[in-house]
Amino acid sequence: MIQSMTGYGKSVLQFPTKKISLEIKSLNSKNLDLNTRMPSVYREKELHIRKLIASHLVRGKVDFSLYLEITGEETTSKVNKPVVKTYMQQLKDVVDGDETELLKMAVRFPDALSTERDDIDADEWKQIEDGIKVTLEKIKDYRLQEGKALESDFNDRIKNIDDLLEQVIAIDPERIENVRERLRKGIADIKEKVDENRFEQELVYYIEKFDITEEKVRLHNHLEYFVKSLNSADSNGKKLGFIGQEIGREVNTIGSKANYAPMQKLVVQMKDELEKIKEQLLNVL
Repeated sequence: MIQSMTGYGKSVLQFPTKKISLEIKSLNSKNLDLNTRMPSVYREKELHIRKLIASHLVRGKVDFSLYLEITGEETTSKVNKPVVKTYMQQLKDVVDGDETELLKMAVRFPDALSTERDDIDADEWKQIEDGIKVTLEKIKDYRLQEGKALESDFNDRIKNIDDLLEQVIAIDPERIENVRERLRKGIADIKEKVDENRFEQELVYYIEKFDITEEKVRLHNHLEYFVKSLNSADSNGKKLGFIGQEIGREVNTIGSKANYAPMQKLVVQMKDELEKIKEQLLNVL
């Protein structure tokens, strides 16, 4: 079953003094393009988080965000009292002002606040890691649901191309007869008497030149292979893209050999369906 590269997952973890929100978004990309956003206290775990996400999502433009909200009395910033007192004393030497006003000025100076960086608690990290895994499962489910919609669209469009191919096959004898008549008319217009045997030889040459039997067979096989690959156990957008290129090659060759307006009209419709398939394939994992 195919998967889309578009996905979204979110989880919220509640701790005694903090709330952590985990969010993962993904869009289509040729390779894995991973961006992370998190508070500095969790930066030491970034490499591990990247490996964890890469092992689950494989491809796509992925944005991972870890949001931290302090809900209790815990704080990592403290007033650096000796520094603030020194600043206030220096300010008093400059200006005779109210201590409250001097304090307001002092806390704005460098190093007035100190930040204590605590190590990540092992139990807390285990819960965060489990939360990331849950979020990854959510985004994979999202991708699968999107993939089902894409699969349905692909099947419809491949069926449309196959139906158009059947119409091409049906009008092919009419096209060959049309080529034959045009050649006869061309000879008649120049009022030349021709050897019938020679004319038939030339006719066979031109008909072979316009023959699309091989292209019809190959196109039908490519369409079948596309559907077979679509229903395989793994999701391989690149493989489907290569098959799409082969389909396009056969359709283009039929169009260049058609030399018959009704068939060329069918070829244009095939190309239109194929272009829509190619656009959607960009979003398949």
